[in-house]
Amino acid sequence: MGWLIAALVIAGLWAITRYYLSGPDLGRFDQGVSAAIGDDLEPSAEHHEVLQLLNELSSAGTEASRKNRLTSMRVAMDSMGSQADLDGIDVLPVDAAGIPAEWVCVSGGCDPQRRLLYIHGGAFTMGSPKSHRVITSKFARMTGMAVLAIDYRLMPEHKRLDSLIDSQTAYRWILDNGPRGPEPCSELVVAGDSAGGNLTLAVIAWARDEGLQAANAAVALSPATDSAFTSPSLLANVATDHMLGPMLGRLVRLPRGLMLWASFLNARMRPCDSRISPVYGSLENLPPTLVHASESEMLLDDARRYVRKATEQGSEATLETWHHMLHVWHAFEHRLPEAKEAFEHINRFLMLNSPARLEQSAGG
Repeated sequence: MGWLIAALVIAGLWAITRYYLSGPDLGRFDQGVSAAIGDDLEPSAEHHEVLQLLNELSSAGTEASRKNRLTSMRVAMDSMGSQADLDGIDVLPVDAAGIPAEWVCVSGGCDPQRRLLYIHGGAFTMGSPKSHRVITSKFARMTGMAVLAIDYRLMPEHKRLDSLIDSQTAYRWILDNGPRGPEPCSELVVAGDSAGGNLTLAVIAWARDEGLQAANAAVALSPATDSAFTSPSLLANVATDHMLGPMLGRLVRLPRGLMLWASFLNARMRPCDSRISPVYGSLENLPPTLVHASESEMLLDDARRYVRKATEQGSEATLETWHHMLHVWHAFEHRLPEAKEAFEHINRFLMLNSPARLEQSAGG
């Protein structure tokens, strides 16, 4: 009798894993034209310097005790904000409907009705508006928009879905509020990196479903789009991803079923739920979206699959990739020529999708 009960338990777990935790096969989105920018040459000398800096920051977490490791990593990540050049930039703390946030604006040169909601990365466990000031200040200078960076709730103190709820709350709030107070929004961009890229893509789909004013454009930098961990590059690029490889290398080598259960227990949701895995949802009628990724990073195929599915479903989505870059190399814009080039591409994309530019084109 004992063997029969064990067999039934195993069969039940297999059925749950196969039919409940797993999502549709996305393999057909792995094929397509290369989106790489430039030749496959050696990265800049500055890139190697950034890798050394990254190793120094990572050591802060590994040297701490297990109990204090996350705290140490959070402090180290926030310290990256000190690298931002804030000369001529105003940073204004604000309460965005209960979400701690900050406006990042060019001093005296910000258009308060043109707004950008920025959602930081950090594996849903780290990061803050402070840690990402290199990126947010760059967006503010580059676009002249008022940039709202939010401090959403992090795991493990909070549930995975809380980060999306906070992003949704901030989206509603920014439509009616600017750095001067309540005021209509004439132009909206949503942007984010890594975990924040995931939230960016999830929130624009949610805004569509809620019938809210759509963003004029979205930008996702090295986004995670599949919490079921099915992208081939997750395993193929472990050795070349200098940021995520050391963190996730052991996890992605687990048997597929164990990875699904790990994701389920971590998020307390089905890994293929579109609220945490945007690639599994409907990607129709979304704002023009630009996605950046590195050919060397583990999340490359998360980006590829999302863009190819969105394009197939009729949305305007563009993928641009760079050779050899680390995950979210944009965070080192003050150091990396490749990051400066990436922001030039982002600026061009945003200008093409600006309402003023579109009205001018329509008028001939």
